[in-house]
Amino acid sequence: MRECILASGSPRRREILTNLGLPFTVAVSDVDETTAETEPGRMTEELSARKGRAVRASLTCAGTDTAGKLLIASDTTVFCGGEILGKPRDTADARRMLTLLSGRRHEVVSGIWLSLNGREAVSHAVTAVEFAPLTAREIAAYLESGEPFGKAGAYAIQGRAAAFIRGIEGDYFNVVGLPVNRMCELYRDTFGEDLLV
Repeated sequence: MRECILASGSPRRREILTNLGLPFTVAVSDVDETTAETEPGRMTEELSARKGRAVRASLTCAGTDTAGKLLIASDTTVFCGGEILGKPRDTADARRMLTLLSGRRHEVVSGIWLSLNGREAVSHAVTAVEFAPLTAREIAAYLESGEPFGKAGAYAIQGRAAAFIRGIEGDYFNVVGLPVNRMCELYRDTFGEDLLV
């Protein structure tokens, strides 16, 4: 199985790769995530590539040999009512996002960037998620838990927010933060081999 370098500090992405059985190390680069792009798919692809290339450049500058290692970078956002919902700035912003998502269907979009021996590929996946209507008390209790912070759209489907989810259409892991199915397809289509064998 190919050794990987995950260009992300996300514990959720680390857990997904661990559960897949992929051997990996983590390398994080603190890149600027501002962009003028407003289309969610292109935006997440751009930011995934930016993160991955920054880590690759940093490793190269440090003299780290990445030959034969797969670099993986991803970026996730939530799209609802024509608005891109990133990570909430504060409690008021998180409350606003959860209120917007309440009782509605939205899309979670994750970009995925792969690099192996100088070759790159980038794509994205979309998962539709439907929230049940939330009461003000439910939102307040969720905010108090601290879970919404640092999460796109102010929720974690694998955590307490699981109680809010009426249904999903698409890759569950995409909502968690790493589009596993699209990653494996992209790897096979680009590099001509299966990632998990």
